[in-house]
Amino acid sequence: MSRFMNEYRSKLRTAQEAVEVVESGNHVFYGEFALFPWALDSALADRIHELNNVEIRGICFTKSPKVIEKDPEGKHAVVNDYHFGGVSRKLHDENKCSYIPITYHQVPRIVRKYLSPDVAFITTAPMDNNGYFNFGLANSVTGANLSKAKKIVVEVNNNVPYCLGGNFESIHISNVDYIVEGDNHPLVEVPPAPPRDIDRKIASYIMKEIEDGATLQLGIGALPNLMGQLLAESDLKNLGIHTEMLVDSCVSLYESGKVTGSKKKIDHFKMTYTFAMGTKKLYDFLHLNPTCASYPVNYVNDPRIICLNPKVTAINNAVEVDLFTQICSESAGWRHVSGTGGQLDFIFGAFNSTGGKGIISITSTYTDKDGTVKSRIVPTLKPGAIVTVPRSISHYVITEYGVAMFKGKSTWQRAEALINIAHPDFREWLISEAEKMRIWRRTNKQDA
Repeated sequence: MSRFMNEYRSKLRTAQEAVEVVESGNHVFYGEFALFPWALDSALADRIHELNNVEIRGICFTKSPKVIEKDPEGKHAVVNDYHFGGVSRKLHDENKCSYIPITYHQVPRIVRKYLSPDVAFITTAPMDNNGYFNFGLANSVTGANLSKAKKIVVEVNNNVPYCLGGNFESIHISNVDYIVEGDNHPLVEVPPAPPRDIDRKIASYIMKEIEDGATLQLGIGALPNLMGQLLAESDLKNLGIHTEMLVDSCVSLYESGKVTGSKKKIDHFKMTYTFAMGTKKLYDFLHLNPTCASYPVNYVNDPRIICLNPKVTAINNAVEVDLFTQICSESAGWRHVSGTGGQLDFIFGAFNSTGGKGIISITSTYTDKDGTVKSRIVPTLKPGAIVTVPRSISHYVITEYGVAMFKGKSTWQRAEALINIAHPDFREWLISEAEKMRIWRRTNKQDA
């Protein structure tokens, strides 16, 4: 490391000094997911009242920016997010954060083609012996933003694992303007939720759709965690991982010996991902692990890349599905709750994979704030609801009552398939509504 230490020292700044590069009218990239720039955000917040028309962008903020705390009315800065988690959802409800509609694999090209970030704040692992700062847990759009940014400020966090990659997983000190040694905040952890009985029922149907040699895409939550457990205990073998998000259940699968990647056609033997979120178990697993390969999202989520692997089985969730088989996964009516993310990418890619399946898993009902039980399978989506997956792309929906597959089916055949897996208490109502919409035939034979 001594070869680069003189350059390191020459670029070392306090956070307060580094944020002086931000000027009024600037677009500032704040990084991705668990890699929030704590020290730089705090320092920028201290001078935000000196600035005007600053736009802050990030992906799935895991901490509420202090800039917002200092400027709650947004007179000096606005905050935009490419994907909502709990933090951005709350800020959006308070009119303090807006969503940027995207199809995830397109974001690097959008940045390079249409955006001009002035400053990039990124949190990285410490510099290695070759002068590189590794991006760690998230590599989806950071490289694209750095390629356009006029000024690049690195905030070093000793807790960030060094994640090996396919490309764009690191930046060399020669391309960095300033270095800040942060406070080494612990990385945000997302422990898996315990599965419910209803999750076990849904998982039992999903398990029947997974074959030996399948390439898996799993998300986060109780059901994906349960799927990891069930797959680890199953007789399945030679599974592969090509996923937008790497989670704890992938580690368990690898440790069980079920994941080998030997049947993958690209990134052979590798667990391929674009960002990771979970617990310290996952972060420790990733550190300098050549089994894992971090790539930008325009590679991992490109449907043309996804489909090159065999039997891609993509498992995602949704808010509601209508009888036309339109899938809403990002809003409750007009209220934004999540994002398109890579759901559309992976359903499209899975369909084009040999033996692939793009699966949406949902509970058939939910209970609203008033305690009323409502169906997630509905005649039409709520007014203002966003169509995440159009009916022409939707593939499978699985509930605790079974499996519905839509490809090659007419509108009434799709409606029938969905009603067959709806909660029994809502089936007559759904049939009645389907008749009104002329997507029900009286000759239909509904499953008992």
